[in-house]
Amino acid sequence: MLRYESLSENMEKRIREDAAGGGRRSFAFDESMVLRRHDNPRDRANVWRTAFIHDIDKILHCPYYNRYADKTQVFSFYKNDDITRRALHVQLVSRIARTIGKALGLNLDLIEAIALGHDIGHTPFGHAGERFLDEIFFSHTGRHFSHNIHSVRVLDSIYPYNISLQTLSGIASHDGELELSEYRPRALSSFEEFDELMESCYTDKNNIKHLVPSTLEGCVMRISDIIAYLGKDRQDAERANIISTDKFEPCAIGRHNAEIINNLIVNIIENSYGHDYIKMDEKHFDALVKAKSENYDKIYKNPLVDKKYAAVIKPMMDELYERLLSDLISRNTSSPIFAHHISYVNRAHYDRELPYDSTEPNQLVVDYIASMTDDYFLDLHSHLFPDSPHTIEYTGYFTTY
Repeated sequence: MLRYESLSENMEKRIREDAAGGGRRSFAFDESMVLRRHDNPRDRANVWRTAFIHDIDKILHCPYYNRYADKTQVFSFYKNDDITRRALHVQLVSRIARTIGKALGLNLDLIEAIALGHDIGHTPFGHAGERFLDEIFFSHTGRHFSHNIHSVRVLDSIYPYNISLQTLSGIASHDGELELSEYRPRALSSFEEFDELMESCYTDKNNIKHLVPSTLEGCVMRISDIIAYLGKDRQDAERANIISTDKFEPCAIGRHNAEIINNLIVNIIENSYGHDYIKMDEKHFDALVKAKSENYDKIYKNPLVDKKYAAVIKPMMDELYERLLSDLISRNTSSPIFAHHISYVNRAHYDRELPYDSTEPNQLVVDYIASMTDDYFLDLHSHLFPDSPHTIEYTGYFTTY
């Protein structure tokens, strides 16, 4: 039987009374303190468009935002529109985070901006694609690739949108693989400090684990990332005929998607309201950790999910990387990296300190591959390597199991 928790009567009463009497202490980020790289008058808040609505609009209109629709969340090799793609994931994160943020009286526009932008730098083929690209990039340059840091690069460098420091900090530090029972923001005073943190993550990937959101809104979005995928990945695994959700252990947060979302949201509000931190109680946190570990054992490491990545996608990515890098170095302007990437980026017509094509060649190749959707990646590989033995067989709607 499904079990849905509710806020305690005392908490319900407190929130209602605070809302009615204006007695709630606000821990929302003060928009008058927003920081941008450039004081562009067009980015200043006005009575109908807040500072973070500016960020939201920039992210929504980024050319790469469309590409969320064909990027893997977990299951790559399925022709099935009922299985979650990254576009839905970012919307679910946004909805969950705004639900928590509204109850806590936080800045919902900042939450939405962070949520919508947090995965915009993700590779095709999910975390497997990210892992392979990191390995190749590091072997060539000694630098690392991480999707959260690259999301900042997309919105701050590839497309220099003048996004706020508060939004970029939330995006950089959103890593949903690192669960904590309590999240406290760490103040960030300048872009100089932020840039040093970003550079440290390129040179030592372990530094990503130490990134902390600079706002409470960023903390809410970080835990919401986990809440959004924990049960949804189980739901998708069932739709992909990998494993039934009923095969997971029942625990304090439930085992089905709707239970997990409801019960974690309720517990976070119950333990965070009126505080300058985001917190779960020990029982719910332990259950979250257990449920996430179970997802790894039964979904992410399942041979039915993982077997095609290393066998097929990795050698394809190796081949693409080397060909595109060679084309850049030899200035083969007929190559797709010139016609389909550099020209595509340059058409955005944003002011830059340096021309985009003066970027270090390995970084340009990484930018291009990370920008690709799953289908684009496969089509490009087929175009450049028509005789390649590496092919993908999709599981379709009518595949017999």
